[in-house]
Amino acid sequence: MAEKCHGGRRDRMKKDIHPEMKDCTVTCACGNSFTCKSTKSEINVEVCSECHPFYTGKQSRASRAGRVDKFNKKYGFDKKEAAE
Repeated sequence: MAEKCHGGRRDRMKKDIHPEMKDCTVTCACGNSFTCKSTKSEINVEVCSECHPFYTGKQSRASRAGRVDKFNKKYGFDKKEAAE
């Protein structure tokens, strides 16, 4: 009974339909390179974890604070009025 499923036929994976996975060299524009598995042998990327600001911790939060100040100034919100 365990062998039967889906109306009495036995489902099996098709053979030779999956692409061949091989070692791949990923090269970033910053010069960093690493290996992984892919169907391609070589991949070129513009940004990697070594140079992306989010991963390096060099992400600028000052511009975000500047936008809030600009918004508050534009619409007349003062910190003194918000405290009252």
